[in-house]
Amino acid sequence: MGSIPRQRETTYRSTHLPGSLPDARSVAWTSLPGNPLAPAAARRFVRAALAEWTGLGLPAADGFTDRVADDAVVLVNELVTNAVVHAGTNVELVCHLEEATDEDPAALVVEVSDHHPARVVHNDPAVRPGPSGPGGQEFGRGLHLVAALSACWGVTYRTGLKTVWARLAVEGVHPALPSGPADGAGQALQRGLRAAEILAPVPRRTAREYDSDWINRGALSFLAEASDLLTGQFDEDMIAALAAQLLVPRLADWCAVWLEEEGAAPRLARVWHQRECSIEELRRRVEKEPPQAPGSVRGGPVPVPWPALDGGDGAAVAYRLIAGGRGLGTLVLGRAGVARMPDEVTGLIEDFVRRVALAVAAARQYTRQATISRVLQRALLPGQMADIPGVAKALVYEPRGQGVAGGDFYDVFPGASGSWSFSLGDVQGNGPEAAVVTGLVRPWLRLLAREGRAVGEVLGRLNGLLLDDAVETAEATARLAAAAAGAPGVPGAGIAGAVGAGAAAGLWEAPQPRFLSLLYGELVPFPAEDGGGARCTLACAGHPLPLLLRPDGSVRPAAASQMLLGVVDGVTYESETFVLEAGDTLLCVTDGVTERRSGQRMFDDADGLATALGRCVGLSAQGVAERIMREVHDFSPTPPDDDLALLVLQAM
Repeated sequence: MGSIPRQRETTYRSTHLPGSLPDARSVAWTSLPGNPLAPAAARRFVRAALAEWTGLGLPAADGFTDRVADDAVVLVNELVTNAVVHAGTNVELVCHLEEATDEDPAALVVEVSDHHPARVVHNDPAVRPGPSGPGGQEFGRGLHLVAALSACWGVTYRTGLKTVWARLAVEGVHPALPSGPADGAGQALQRGLRAAEILAPVPRRTAREYDSDWINRGALSFLAEASDLLTGQFDEDMIAALAAQLLVPRLADWCAVWLEEEGAAPRLARVWHQRECSIEELRRRVEKEPPQAPGSVRGGPVPVPWPALDGGDGAAVAYRLIAGGRGLGTLVLGRAGVARMPDEVTGLIEDFVRRVALAVAAARQYTRQATISRVLQRALLPGQMADIPGVAKALVYEPRGQGVAGGDFYDVFPGASGSWSFSLGDVQGNGPEAAVVTGLVRPWLRLLAREGRAVGEVLGRLNGLLLDDAVETAEATARLAAAAAGAPGVPGAGIAGAVGAGAAAGLWEAPQPRFLSLLYGELVPFPAEDGGGARCTLACAGHPLPLLLRPDGSVRPAAASQMLLGVVDGVTYESETFVLEAGDTLLCVTDGVTERRSGQRMFDDADGLATALGRCVGLSAQGVAERIMREVHDFSPTPPDDDLALLVLQAM
């Protein structure tokens, strides 16, 4: 352990103590290398610090319990692992014991700092860091565990330094200890011996049998905490890692998790041992002899051979991971020094395994849906937008659901006779129905524009195509209705009647109306020798109006609102033409921007979008896009509940 260096001293004071520094005896500091050995070293360091404080007889140390020690070790392991995986620099670890006050209980404060302040701790399930520990991959869990274990936590950024700190409440009380000398020295000695027995990392605590009282008292709490951690995880390997580390060392000495895919051999997704030095040996042994748990066993324990680990003996059992009647894998765990697993323990683990199986099934379903959606998204949106001579552009597109195809779409492409076309649209609804319409509209728009049709004529023709497609879809649905009902049709009822009756009977889903709001325009750039700029022709069909920002700060709508597409046949759409002069900025958005809500207010109430655009004078196209989107996100503390799309065109 070391004293607090000056840089750490400043961090600690600003993060926790506005006044003087803490008692030096209650602070422990160390520096760790940014490599896979750091988490294990950090765990040993924390245990040693807790033992030393207990031996010193610090008042707050009276509250140290098994739970406090375990939580502190898990929390430090997680923070140091994240720092190593996501930063890779040296890591500074500070532990401080805060005495109780009138307002707050005693607490253990942990700070972990790295030297990559621009890097953040990832919570994205798609992030898969590389190997960071013996025995395979170490998947960081972001700050989920930190939030679950600590009373409060935070992140402090400084030049060249990022610090994540967490505060653990110390409220437990030791059981009565044997009395000692009257001067209290004996009590301090007993506290030190108790802490050494509880906290010493090697050898493990003296062969402790399962505590049935703890099983009875803590089972529901353990299962609830496990469910909270597993819920919402979208990566099955992350779930396997969490499952293993939740079981070890609480209920087992080691754990191995196999995952199965239909038509593929089981793969060993995770191996975990309470002693890291044994992980590699355990992995080699279990890979040679995968468990052969009967497929008919629905998650119950099945005894399996002990892998002769470390030359010892013990009990090992396998549990099938089953959800929806399908086998998803096998979880094997073992406990040294026992002849068999007690029934109360195997019952608790069986409940836990069911939760793991459900989490794996949900993660696979999410992965399949996200993959399909990403493929759709790539097909529905342009791979890249065309560059328009003399016009800078910027785009922001944020679908509502991560990885889910949205109803908003955009495009910029070469038109006919030296013109460039651009569009920003919003299909009613979202999901597959919206994706179908988007898949039709984009190629139709390109085809109509390249035929040399005028802007208004393009919208009129597109409106007719949408209505024709809706009629064809309704006719096909009516035919399906008749087939489902076992009758050739409903004479005289018509398409609408057949569709409505079938939907009411629950035979099928009635087709959704294919309404579309669309902003469509055409740009013809002027030669640079003529001063630049471009002639812009616009038409707006039920879409938020585009706004034109002049260099003097004035803002005005650049088009008039007209009927939605796909509603009424035979509508004639009018276009407006103006000159986009050098320095002018055209802002086009979807209703996810204008209708962003904060309570009862919307972002565009009282011309909020025009006001925000007026503050963007002098910014580049990219700067305007970033400024508007920042104001949209800052407008409400809750995440957006609709797709967001924004296109900026700026004449140069």
